[in-house]
Amino acid sequence: MIKLVASDMDGTLLDERSRVPQETFDLIRGLTSVGVRFCAASGRRFDTLQEFFGPVASSMDFVASNGAQVVVNGILVDREVFSHAALRRLLSVTRRFSCLHLVVFDRTNSYLLDDPSCYKAEFDKDLPNPIRMEDMPPASTSIVKASIFCDHELMDMAYVLSRELDDDFVFAPSGSNWIDVMQRGVSKATGIEQVMLAHGVKPDEVMAFGDSMNDYEILRMVGESCAMGNARYAVKEIAKRVIGTNVEHAVQREMKELLDALRR
Repeated sequence: MIKLVASDMDGTLLDERSRVPQETFDLIRGLTSVGVRFCAASGRRFDTLQEFFGPVASSMDFVASNGAQVVVNGILVDREVFSHAALRRLLSVTRRFSCLHLVVFDRTNSYLLDDPSCYKAEFDKDLPNPIRMEDMPPASTSIVKASIFCDHELMDMAYVLSRELDDDFVFAPSGSNWIDVMQRGVSKATGIEQVMLAHGVKPDEVMAFGDSMNDYEILRMVGESCAMGNARYAVKEIAKRVIGTNVEHAVQREMKELLDALRR
């Protein structure tokens, strides 16, 4: 029996205009009423996710910033802050390559480590409250997220970054031009594990949806893994099922089918 539904946002739950389809809120309420918890698992920060789910935010859980922020029952149960020294190493490597442009995020701001014209907002990289910085923010700044805009040769550069900084980070291509930078041992899956623990849920009682490489670990872990029709090839290969696209509101369709089955 499914007791927890976890969904990525961009390219998965959100529609082609990066909005939450209206029926999603009633589906979350319905699942909650039959004992199924809903969790948004995203590269987006917690403050942004709260805005998306305003009407139901108090009755769901959040794994934000690729697992660096975990909120269960309205309580922040984990916040993984990047090492300042590791971020400085990352900045040094990105500056060796003209196609790489680093941005780091604290709870509310986006710190652009290159000319703002170098960045193109895409998916969860909406760059709220941008601040141009010549150097890394001071160590007293709690950085919870880092991303790199890549002008070209995305997969080549993800490989280069992994070779240079494998001890510090995991690099996951996201969208057509971005690379997510994740701390070693921190991922959406580690965040979902904390949500599962809080609710007493086992992996085979979780249904998860995703489309990108930062969803890979979750889909490998849960019992009912669903890759989007628009997902990356590797994500489709390891998922139990491939469903429709986000444009078709496929996640909402699956949530409705689950809800109808539980109500019968």
